[in-house]
Amino acid sequence: MDRDRRLRRILEVIPGSISWGIILSLVILAVLKPVACAVIIIIFDFYWIIRTAYLTTLLVMAYHKLFGQRDRDWLAQCRALPPERNWQRLYHLVIFPAYQEKPQTLRPSLEALKQSTYPKEKMIVVLAFEERDPQARANAGILEAEFKRDFFGFLTTFHPDGLAGEGRTKGANATWAAKKAKEFIGSKGIRYEEVIISCFDADTCAENNYFACLSYHFLTSPKPHQASYQPIPVYNNNIWQAPSFARIVEISASFCQMIESMRLEKFVTFSSHSMSFKTLVDIGYWPVNMVSDDSVIYWKAYLFYKGEYRVVPLYVTVSMDVAYSSSFFKTIIKQYRQKRRWAWGVENFPFLVTGFLCDREIAVVKKIRRGFHLLESHVTWAVWAIIVVFIGPLPILVGGAFFNQMTIGYNLPKITGLLFHFTLFTSLTWIILSRTILPSRPREIGWTKNILMIAEWAIVPFIILVLGSTPALDAQTRLMLGKYMPFNPTAKKE
Repeated sequence: MDRDRRLRRILEVIPGSISWGIILSLVILAVLKPVACAVIIIIFDFYWIIRTAYLTTLLVMAYHKLFGQRDRDWLAQCRALPPERNWQRLYHLVIFPAYQEKPQTLRPSLEALKQSTYPKEKMIVVLAFEERDPQARANAGILEAEFKRDFFGFLTTFHPDGLAGEGRTKGANATWAAKKAKEFIGSKGIRYEEVIISCFDADTCAENNYFACLSYHFLTSPKPHQASYQPIPVYNNNIWQAPSFARIVEISASFCQMIESMRLEKFVTFSSHSMSFKTLVDIGYWPVNMVSDDSVIYWKAYLFYKGEYRVVPLYVTVSMDVAYSSSFFKTIIKQYRQKRRWAWGVENFPFLVTGFLCDREIAVVKKIRRGFHLLESHVTWAVWAIIVVFIGPLPILVGGAFFNQMTIGYNLPKITGLLFHFTLFTSLTWIILSRTILPSRPREIGWTKNILMIAEWAIVPFIILVLGSTPALDAQTRLMLGKYMPFNPTAKKE
């Protein structure tokens, strides 16, 4: 094993080692020194109460921004810009990487583009299929016949299987499609600087003012080519039809992204997002052998621009499908696998630190801060629910009668209960906000579903048990052991 590979393996071991070290240390401490463990748990509980209050405040602020800008006429604002910021020179390139998606999945996404307020003669659409999908060419033909005449450019690409150095990842498919789009753009004499690329999941339906909003922010941002542009993802396409468990999980995921949009120093691209096509070409496209393409592309650009790269939040939504299956337990499995794939973003830590070690221009303070933020977020994800739910009661269970008679033993369950009560209180805020981001109830759905969609928040403790930390700990353990995850696309519904 060469030096670079050894270094990477060391870095791959670090997140999982820290997470397991925290968990096992607290378990051992609960058995040997229950008082010391109880003190740590009490400190953690108070920390988590403060953190929950802080994050809920950020959520309310993000919600205020989202709905404050909901009715803004972004195209009118583009027209009002000075001539040197001419919005009409911009083209939008939209790539939909797809594997085994049927036309009925991609059709609503393309229909949403047709409804865009942005001129369609300035839009280039690429349906990026995998050649290994036996239905790909037939599906491409169906959609091409329906939508080819609606946009300035409409391409279908077929990513070959088994190219040297590539994995079976979305990033490899998107890179192949972007290179084909580059040929088309070059043939039309369009400058790369005048193209904004959006890489969307196959089921992503953008709001009709998304591209106008994106254009405005691109034209008014300082150094627009040194930024990615991140909308708020929601899962409204089929949310009224999805089962309660899946619905709550996906609403919570949307809220987490809203919170992240308020923490610009930690904000990283997620799922569907946009960036300058010139930047994408300059940095060498998406990695073709990594699963977490949507976040690693940010870090790749961050390293390329020596730390002078950022994410601009767009307070406009893109809607996707809730992932669910034909039964409750199959839905749990599907949701778990999807969240584990998201948690596989921990592979960005060795990628980033390796890049930092090879770079002498990025300030050391910035390296430490960004590296720590990335590591801390994944470790916290992997341990918080396990500490609160499983380790919290351990000092009481194993401490014996003497510990339970002590003041700290008496107060520990009360403080833990305070945490749960506070979490319940903040959940009320989440419930209220969740109602406001829902689309209108379809006619075929009975009005009683409104009551169910409030009552279903009672299953949040169960969700915390199943999906709170375990997918992240699973992903980190796999990375630590060198059992690399393949890219498993999530079939959103069956």
